[in-house]
Amino acid sequence: MRHLMARPCSPEPGMLPEGPVWDHDRQELLWVDITPGLILRGTLVPRADGSGLPDLKSRTALAFDGPVGAVQPCRSGALLAAASTSIVRVHDDGRLEELASVPIPPDGIRRRLNDAKCDPRGRLLTGTMALNTTPGAGALYGLAADGLEMLLEPVTISNGLGWSPDGALMYYADSPTKRVDVFDCNLAAGTPSGRRNFADIDGGAPDGLTVDSAGNVWIAVWGAGEVRAFSPDGTCHTVVKVPASHVSSVAFAGPALDTLVITTAAEGLSPEQLREQPDAGRLFVCRPGITGLPTVPFDDLVPQETA
Repeated sequence: MRHLMARPCSPEPGMLPEGPVWDHDRQELLWVDITPGLILRGTLVPRADGSGLPDLKSRTALAFDGPVGAVQPCRSGALLAAASTSIVRVHDDGRLEELASVPIPPDGIRRRLNDAKCDPRGRLLTGTMALNTTPGAGALYGLAADGLEMLLEPVTISNGLGWSPDGALMYYADSPTKRVDVFDCNLAAGTPSGRRNFADIDGGAPDGLTVDSAGNVWIAVWGAGEVRAFSPDGTCHTVVKVPASHVSSVAFAGPALDTLVITTAAEGLSPEQLREQPDAGRLFVCRPGITGLPTVPFDDLVPQETA
C-alpha cells in the first residue's frame, strides 16, 4: 500500500466545496461551493516553498440564489451548472439559460441536484438527493433533448461518477451504501446496465471520484480524511491522507493532468472539530505520479440524444 500526503492551497476555506473539474480550453480549475451557491474558478501557480507542488489562485466566482451541486465546461465555451433543481447554461455574458429541470414527485420532499459529470460522448449525467437525505428520495438522470431522463432509482445521495479509459465501464457512488458500483456502459445509447459492486468503503462514505489514464479509480472518502485509489480489479493500492476529515471530491488537473486536486468541506463539523482541522473547507493538491483523463465538456453544439 502506498501512502501520500496532500498539501492545502491558498484560497480561503469554503463551506461545502465539491466537484473540481479541469477546463482544458481555459486552462483553469472549476469547482463549486454547494451551500452558498458559488461557482469558482482558479489557476494553478507555482508554490514559493520549493515543494514542486502547485498552489491555486482563485480568479472569479458566480453566485446563485440556491445551492449549486456541480459545474461542467461546455464545448461552446459556456458553463453548465446543476443549480437547485435545474440544469442551467451560464453564458460568457452572465446570461442564465435553463435547459431542464428535475421532475419533482408530489411527496413534499425537497430535493436538489448534486454531483454531475459528462460521459465520453459529452452527455450530462446528474443525480439528486433530498435536502434532509430521506433514504431513496433521489435518482440518477441523463440530460436528453426533451429534458432529464431517469436512469437509476431509488438513490439516497447521488455522488461520484466516472468512466473507464475506453468508456466501457461507468463507476457510481450512492454515498450511504458505503460502496462504489460499476456498470457496463452503452455509449451509443448513453445508458448504464449490469450494476455490480466495485469497491466497499470502510471508515467513511464514498463521495466524488475520478478515473486516471490507467483505469484506476480515485475515491474521496467523506469522514475518513482520505482519497483512496483502486485498481480496475477493485484492489486498493494508494491512500492520500488529507488533514480534513470531510473529503468531498477529487480530480486531475493542470496542463499535464498530473496534479490531483482534492476538495474538502467544513460543513457538518463541530466547533471543536473545526479547531482541530483549521484547513477544513480548503482545496488540497498532491502529485501521485500518474495522469488523469481529459475532461469531456458538455456537448451543447449538437442536440442531446438517447436511444
